[in-house]
Amino acid sequence: MKAVRFHEHGGLDVLRYEDVDDPEPAPGEVLIKVRACALNHLDLWQRRGIPGVPLPHCPGSDIAGEVVRGEAPGVAEGLRVMLQPGISCGRCGACLGGQDNLCRSYGLVGHQWEGGYAEFVTVPVENLIALPDRIGFVEAAAFPLTFLTAWHMLVTRAQLRPGETVLVLAAGSGVGQAAIQVARAQGARVIATAGSVEKLVRARELGAHVGINHYQDDIAKEVRLFTDRRGVDVVVEHVGQSTWEQSVKSLRRGGRLVTCGATSGPNGSVDIRHLFTRQISLIGSYMGSKGELLQAADLFFDGEFGPAVDRTYSLEAAAEAQQRLEDKAQFGKIVLEL
Repeated sequence: MKAVRFHEHGGLDVLRYEDVDDPEPAPGEVLIKVRACALNHLDLWQRRGIPGVPLPHCPGSDIAGEVVRGEAPGVAEGLRVMLQPGISCGRCGACLGGQDNLCRSYGLVGHQWEGGYAEFVTVPVENLIALPDRIGFVEAAAFPLTFLTAWHMLVTRAQLRPGETVLVLAAGSGVGQAAIQVARAQGARVIATAGSVEKLVRARELGAHVGINHYQDDIAKEVRLFTDRRGVDVVVEHVGQSTWEQSVKSLRRGGRLVTCGATSGPNGSVDIRHLFTRQISLIGSYMGSKGELLQAADLFFDGEFGPAVDRTYSLEAAAEAQQRLEDKAQFGKIVLEL
């Protein structure tokens, strides 16, 4: 089969479009013909050299396609599916308690395992989610990781309530565009930031009530203006170092900051006195459970929300696709279409 892999860490030039042996499904696994695979920042970090990535490596955690073969009840050849990206042991207390993303052996397709920058991939049968006929492969591939992340952040961890106000940073990112829609589905008011007028217009089209240009404006000052100096109830923080201080300052007394990433850097500082006197909660969030993805997928399949797809590329043009993601030129998800 054809696949895009890197044999060493580095820039875009280390990505190779090459011939690789077809994978063989182990017991309990199925072989999937990949029809679409969406990009994530994780793909860039892997290529650059984050720990835990075996070499050579084929990235890609967001996958949609068709079942080729595998022995499992109700899983027929040709079944159209999207994949739950998280893999866990299935036996520990966290897994059996419906919190598989807390499993000690939790990992991701396309990170610890080979991913979807390839014509075929193997996954455990329990990672399959059957697709309705009306959902296309590109749209399906753009959904799982970012909407699961946003759902876990807002619904499970922050326990967002109707009528609350949410600040969503970087609305043009995968997590950003998903968080706007999840927050709106929960009945919240959304303030979104982006780096251009065009992206702010797109954010409003997805449901944001207010937009802030994070390159030109003081985020916390603008938030205070829009909330009558009160601040927001929840901040969706996934940018990290460059926005951390502004995120904390944007919260109301008793507000919650929920974080899932550090794209701009891992070191954020906070005045601890500000933290305890204003009774602010800092909440970590990582991925989400299989059950949560099914909950979010039900709304996706019913047309309540869905991913914003920026652009599609061929598998052979994966380096060009990653370049667009590195340049922060996209709004929503970039997808490889096979």
